[in-house]
Formats: sequence, structure tokens, C-alpha cells
Amino acid sequence: MSRILVVDDEANIRELIKKYASFEGYEVFEAVDGMDAVEKVSNNDYDIIVMDVMMPELDGFSAVKEIRKIKNTPIIMLSARGEEYDRLHGFDLGIDDYVVKPFSPKELMMRIAAIMNRYRSAVVTNQNVFTFGDLKIDYDARIVTISDERIELTPKEYELLTYLIKNENIAVTRETLLTKIWGYDFFGDDRTLDTHLKSLRKKIGVYGQNIITLRGVGYRFETK
Repeated sequence: MSRILVVDDEANIRELIKKYASFEGYEVFEAVDGMDAVEKVSNNDYDIIVMDVMMPELDGFSAVKEIRKIKNTPIIMLSARGEEYDRLHGFDLGIDDYVVKPFSPKELMMRIAAIMNRYRSAVVTNQNVFTFGDLKIDYDARIVTISDERIELTPKEYELLTYLIKNENIAVTRETLLTKIWGYDFFGDDRTLDTHLKSLRKKIGVYGQNIITLRGVGYRFETK
């Protein structure tokens, strides 16, 4: 049975998510604020975390930052704020999805299932190492470095980069990226792709310019 940690200072929100998640067969645990969440994650393993942003003691963003120091557990962030800055900040910290309140519990369950399925089916490739200039990707270790300095990418950013690179100099449509990275059952806002690519380009510095935007089509990682 998969274990979900629901973090929200509002008991009614925790209860709502618990009701739907329990019906789907998940074992649900609760945390009332960021501090409580960090403590629970430090002492227990969970398959996925649903984290609110605005909480007392320690807000969701700060809690994610602390959790990422010790665990790579998938995280879905809940927030009443849907501004691009907040989404970018969350993805930069390493979250896997961002859901704006008020939300549909059924949609949240589908997003949880999609993320869980991707993590279960993730396969580490044995295709050695990709090198392009000072950019290096060790596929076995899932490590990206530039000039021997490790670049911390979220799971989705890593998957986007490696998929584009494995199809280097080939145009990849937006639909293909959404399907391959987010799954066949993705039904969210396709701005999610734009948000991730913006963050990815920023993190890989000068190599961000090698991700070429093809208007009306998609993207291409260019090495020519």
C-alpha cells in the first residue's frame, strides 16, 4: 500500500484528501504544518507528499527546501496562489506538480496516480555518458554537471533535458514532451511544460540557448 503524507494546516482539507486517497487504496498520514512535515519525513518514508504553501511555523516552500536535503520523495504543492513566480519557485525547489486551490479531489487523485506510475516505471538507462562542451550527463547516476560542477535538476527537468538530448537535432512536439514526460494521462495546463523549460534553461546557463523553440511545433536540442 502506497503511503501519502498530506501537509496542510486546515483540518478540513486534510480530511478531504484523506477521504479520497483512502478510497483509492492509499495509506494516508497527516502533518499540520511545515515543521511537522519535515520531522515526519526525517523519521519515515512516504511514496508521495501533498504539501500546502501557506502554513504557520514553516511554510510549504521552506519545508520542501528542507525535505529536499534528505529525501527525493515526489511532492505535489497546493496553493491558493497561481502566479508564475510561485509555480517557478516551487519547481525550482524540486516539486513535481503544482495544484491551485480550490481543486478537484478527483483531479488531485489522478495527478497523484500519474506521478506514482512514472516513479514506479522509471528506468535508469545504461547508455554511458553524454558530453557536449562542458555539459556532461551521467545517465547511470542521473547526474548533470557543467564544468565539473553538479547542476541540481528536478526529476522533470532532468527527464526533459535527457529526452531532448537523446533526440538531439530533431524537432520534438509539445504534445510528445507532455506525453513522454508527464504521461499519457496528463490533462493539466500545458503551461506546465513552459514553466519547467524556463527553469531548466536558467539552470543550465549558456546551454539553455541550445534548447531551440520551434514556434507552433515544439523544441529541439541543437548540437550542430
